[in-house]
Amino acid sequence: MNNVPSPAEELAILDRELRRLDARRGQLLARRAWLLAALRPAAAPPATPPAGFGRPVASPTAPETSAPGVQNLLLTLGGLLLAIAAIAFTLVSWGEMGIGGRAAVLGVVTVAALGTPAVLLHRGLVATAESVAVLGLVLTVLDAYALHRTVLAGTDGLGYASLASAALATLWSGYGVSLPRLRSPLPAAVAAAQLPLPLWALTADAAAPPMEWALLLTAVPAMAVALWTRPGGVRAVAWAGAAATGGGAMLMGVFLTWVADGAAGAAGPAVLLVVAAAVALFAAWRVPAAGWVSAVSVLAVVAGVGGVVRTAVPDGWAVTGCLLCAVAALAAARAVLPGRLLPGAAVAAGAVHLAAVVTALPLAVLALAGPAATSADIWSGVPSLLEPDTTAASLLPSPVVLLITAAVLVAASRHHGPATAPPIASTAPAAGTPGPRPPSAARRGGPLRGAARCGALVSAWAALTVVPVVFGFVHAAAVTWQLVLTAAVLAVGVRRSGTVATTALVCALGGSVSVALLSLATRPGTFAVLGALVLALASAALRTRGAVQALLACAATLYGAAFTGAAAAARELPPHRAALLLLAVPAVTALLGAVLRRRPAALPVEITGAAVCLVATALAAGDAPALALVLALAGVIAAGTAVRPERRPAAGIVAAVLFVAATWVRLAASDVASPEAYTLPVSAAALAIGVLRRRRDPLASSWAAYGPGLAATLVPSLVAAWGDGHWPRPLLLGLGALAVTLAGARWRLQALLVLGGTVLTSVALHELAPYVVQVVGALPRWLPPAFAGLLLLAVGATYEQRLRDARRLRDRLSRMR
Repeated sequence: MNNVPSPAEELAILDRELRRLDARRGQLLARRAWLLAALRPAAAPPATPPAGFGRPVASPTAPETSAPGVQNLLLTLGGLLLAIAAIAFTLVSWGEMGIGGRAAVLGVVTVAALGTPAVLLHRGLVATAESVAVLGLVLTVLDAYALHRTVLAGTDGLGYASLASAALATLWSGYGVSLPRLRSPLPAAVAAAQLPLPLWALTADAAAPPMEWALLLTAVPAMAVALWTRPGGVRAVAWAGAAATGGGAMLMGVFLTWVADGAAGAAGPAVLLVVAAAVALFAAWRVPAAGWVSAVSVLAVVAGVGGVVRTAVPDGWAVTGCLLCAVAALAAARAVLPGRLLPGAAVAAGAVHLAAVVTALPLAVLALAGPAATSADIWSGVPSLLEPDTTAASLLPSPVVLLITAAVLVAASRHHGPATAPPIASTAPAAGTPGPRPPSAARRGGPLRGAARCGALVSAWAALTVVPVVFGFVHAAAVTWQLVLTAAVLAVGVRRSGTVATTALVCALGGSVSVALLSLATRPGTFAVLGALVLALASAALRTRGAVQALLACAATLYGAAFTGAAAAARELPPHRAALLLLAVPAVTALLGAVLRRRPAALPVEITGAAVCLVATALAAGDAPALALVLALAGVIAAGTAVRPERRPAAGIVAAVLFVAATWVRLAASDVASPEAYTLPVSAAALAIGVLRRRRDPLASSWAAYGPGLAATLVPSLVAAWGDGHWPRPLLLGLGALAVTLAGARWRLQALLVLGGTVLTSVALHELAPYVVQVVGALPRWLPPAFAGLLLLAVGATYEQRLRDARRLRDRLSRMR
């Protein structure tokens, strides 16, 4: 039997091994630091090696640059100055010498510059030899230039440059091989080898290859050099040249393929792209770190084959052809390429799919949002979303692209099976066996599979959404199709879980809005669709829980309100009468809240009903008696909600505010000149109830106990007093407000203090307003700005004190009941 330790024992073993490894690593780092200090030249002998952990401390008098660095800098500057001098001599002083003198000078200097490095290398002066060799390479270029200007002046410049670059590449290669300790000649030879074929392609020679093939033929040897040579500098230059020339060949091939007029013209660049992709894949196969090259290769193949397909298919189907090419390329990559190259190929195929979906999105957006642009006047006829000359053949590629994308995403979601990480049975794996798989790798496919399924669902839903637009369904058939599709996606969201369910619900809600707007073209369609949506969303809400249930219930409530509004519009009711009918929605939501009780969906449904109540209030705002009735009925609904203990604090206040507002509106609508005759009895009864409640519950807020009763009389009386030109009403109202304020200060009641003080201040301002106007009119015009400036200065000087006083007043008010 295998003795597998328990998780606690295994964790303890891992901790011990990690501590041991950390201690050993510290010792090795300390030894390494001592060795580096011993090998570094210094004036003093090396110190003794440290016994434990530590880092080498740099000497405060250590030089900022090393001796080899200074030497390389001086040699580089010297070689650069000599190269500049040689160039100046060749370009400026050339005409002052005869042909013999010119040849003798350049020949002697070039031979000396190329031969001197051998002597310097023999003496161990590698850096000096490198600088002189670079100067020699520059002189060979000047020799080639001088030769063209004198002996071969009549030849074609591009052709000569092609031959000269080839000759220089050969010469530099031999020179670098003969002196292997020099690092500059071979990279320079590789760089020069990138020029002959492109320069030859630029000439007018009939035998010259096209530029795209010249670049590709240049990239192949560069890639071979990069794969089968050892010096790092040579490999770097070769890789850079291969990437530049190969990438240029691919770009030119893509351009030529997609601008060709026929299949014959597109076939040549397509072959170039396929060959370039094969060469790139060969390089990626040999180099472990070049996995991204597979993405470029797949894109090149898709561009080449897709360009040929473009010339053979009708207009509009080129995107579909490229998408099918991407699918085929991905399938071939899975069958042929190793596993490390598959991610790049998948990314490339995914980019092609994404681009294809983007081309199909405008039609999907038109099918979903188009009804919103044509529903300005409801029940006015069937809208037209497309141009009259649009045919189904021109629109059919969009749903085909979306369906292909959905199928590919479904296949991708089923490709990777679940994986689990094996338990760690020991602290270190056996020799020749792989280590334990990290837990993140075991769960890597989960999010990707979920994203693929969500993308497949959205693509399929979008494809089916555009079907009525593509095939020109009649309005009734289009509405039925969209309604059935919305119900189907809603069923998927209800039956599934996770991200797929969330995606399905989002699609269902978006589709419900679209089909509801589409149904506004005809009256029967409107009632049928809105009723079906209410039933479907309500049924789905009953089968779910949590936030999803709340969302679906709120959506059903909104569509129920829309159904009620449509019924009022069908009866041709005026807005203030339609508001009364719309109050049925918050009444029903209040009853549903009582039934659902403490479920999460109860409160959102009631809030949605309250929002519908606000809409009803806005509709009734144009008729004061109807507005008062709407406010009173809303207060009844709120009072009914306040019966429930969990809703009593908020709903009770809302009910009181609505009743008081209904009273004010009704008094204003009836042109009552003395509102106190109606409000005082109500206030007396409300205050009596408030006193009884405070006796029963001393912790009850003064706003809930006395606020409605006081506001019922004080606010209408204040409005009447501001419009009253006589003195008895303001006097009596001011005395009453003063009494309320003093009572609030005596018993520390916030509602009495705030309401009484506000009304008292308003009455005082009303009485003093005429005198203030007279005084302001009699004062000089410069005095008010001066007074305002002094006031601002005083406030600014005592700002901190005033701020503390305001905070103290706020704290005192907050401590009141």
